[in-house]
Amino acid sequence: MTILACCLGLGACSGDEQQDIRAWMDEQAKTMRGSVKPLPEIKPYAVVAYSASTLVEPFRASRIEPEKAPGGVRPDTQRRKEPLEAYPLESLKMVGVMRQNKAVNALIMADKSLYQVKVGNYMGQNFGIVTSISDTSMALRELVEDVNGDWVERTSTLMLQERQEGRK
Repeated sequence: MTILACCLGLGACSGDEQQDIRAWMDEQAKTMRGSVKPLPEIKPYAVVAYSASTLVEPFRASRIEPEKAPGGVRPDTQRRKEPLEAYPLESLKMVGVMRQNKAVNALIMADKSLYQVKVGNYMGQNFGIVTSISDTSMALRELVEDVNGDWVERTSTLMLQERQEGRK
């Protein structure tokens, strides 16, 4: 019964009120005007000639890598290797110095073998060449390859190892 009463109540509302709303909407629609902004002016573009054959290729490896200077420092890979070049420099020990007239030689221990080294000899695995020998140390110039593939010089020093007391 309540459903029937609700339906009759809603039917009564649909008459005059909807006419008023429709009349108001028609009146408002007459005064409404749409506005569209005008399109922006299209500017002409400048024509540029493009010749790809004269430019560097953007994905070529030489564009990314720096150019290498000709005649840079390089190790001599054609020369005969000396015995101490088979050992890493960290494993070699300077155990003494010998003087004969004006010539100074260092005594180097490698795997329980003793070697006599003079200025100009090679040792270590980085193309190290002995540049000077003193009573307490020995200086080397090594060639190592950097991240760019270039050879750079670095200096290393081998210090005289003092014999420890109690060791025989």
